[in-house]
Amino acid sequence: MARPLINVPAKVKRGQVFEIKTLISHIMETGFRFTTTGDKIPRDIVTTFSCSYNGEEIFRADLYPAISANPFFDFFTVATESGTLDFKWTGDNGFAETATAKIVVE
Repeated sequence: MARPLINVPAKVKRGQVFEIKTLISHIMETGFRFTTTGDKIPRDIVTTFSCSYNGEEIFRADLYPAISANPFFDFFTVATESGTLDFKWTGDNGFAETATAKIVVE
């Protein structure tokens, strides 16, 4: 099971640019490696990540086999109003993980 970590300030001033950091614990397997017996190890990666601020998507990334294990994202947005940030990771083999964070705009 993947475990997301999110770092968002609890309070920001209206109009302020603030930083959002996320990391998800996920062993990424490219699908290009083989076992010692010659069997191909199946691909198992996170394929998309998105973040929405009060229902509006503010960041999206499509990921490919070259991405490292435990993908980390660091991005910025402008504080417009108090609300929630919704995070969603999807991947191979039905992988899906979500998380939310609250933010107060003063």
